[in-house]
Amino acid sequence: MNKARLEAFTDAIIAIVLTLLVLDLPRPQTPSVRALFAEWQSIYVYIITFTLLISIWLNHHDLFVQVKKIDRVVF
Repeated sequence: MNKARLEAFTDAIIAIVLTLLVLDLPRPQTPSVRALFAEWQSIYVYIITFTLLISIWLNHHDLFVQVKKIDRVVF
């Protein structure tokens, strides 16, 4: 298997997960900063999760710099 295919597949999965995360954020009732701060817990969890997923994605790409070919061991 070509390593570019696996990288593209995992990139797509991460993009879908991040999109689903942002869709789950609650919408403030009014367009004000106070209404935004009322949802601070959801925003905080989103930022932590986004940071974790980006960290995993970057580590994944750093790993695949060293991989030459995808075999059963890598898979």
